[in-house]
Amino acid sequence: MYHRTVARLTYRALLGRRRALLLFCLPLLLLVIVSAVRALAGQDDGTTADLLQGFALSAMVPLIGVIAGTGAIGPEIDDGAIVYLLAKPIKRSTIVSTKLLVAIGVSVVFSALPTLLAGLVLDGNGQHLAVAFAVAAAAASIAYSAIFLMLGVLTRHAVVVGLVYALVWEGVIGNVVPGARTLSVQQWSLAIAQRISLDSSVTSDVSLTTGVVFLVLVTAVAGWFAAHKLRTLKLAGEE
Repeated sequence: MYHRTVARLTYRALLGRRRALLLFCLPLLLLVIVSAVRALAGQDDGTTADLLQGFALSAMVPLIGVIAGTGAIGPEIDDGAIVYLLAKPIKRSTIVSTKLLVAIGVSVVFSALPTLLAGLVLDGNGQHLAVAFAVAAAAASIAYSAIFLMLGVLTRHAVVVGLVYALVWEGVIGNVVPGARTLSVQQWSLAIAQRISLDSSVTSDVSLTTGVVFLVLVTAVAGWFAAHKLRTLKLAGEE
């Protein structure tokens, strides 16, 4: 389920000059913000939880997921380069699983690690919140990578759809509308952060069991559906 050549090509596509710049900008912005907050307000658990949830988990993580998930396969489909890859004797499910693993790796590195560093800068509670939100960011990155990779297979406008989902659903509706919160990747991952931190300032609208089950289910279904749709792509000359 992992092909080294496909992985190498995907890494090159994701870490090219333009996408790498976008991937570095968001974590850098987070670290600049938390450094300024630390200098001005000092260490505070409530501020740490609000900032890591309000910016890192609800904005930075899904946006990086959009960049990594759609960028892993979308551009190849858009410019037609995918036909050269599909013509090789490689299972299409292997192509999808490899690209998904690469997207997950990139998302986790650029999401979870900066979240951990930001939490360590701000956290006044023995780094519990830093670790809790870093684990939550990693869990959310896995689900987002699968969702946005699936969108990359389904539509040529995956980036636009992904941005609308990330900014409107996860960033606004998922934080405001009570019923929508149970269908939010942010809330599912926040349940993990709540359990690890054991801090009253971290709350989720779903239980830990519900959050973990939905994260696993969405990741599996999105990955399967992306592989299924890729199998339906026909090359010229195929029967």
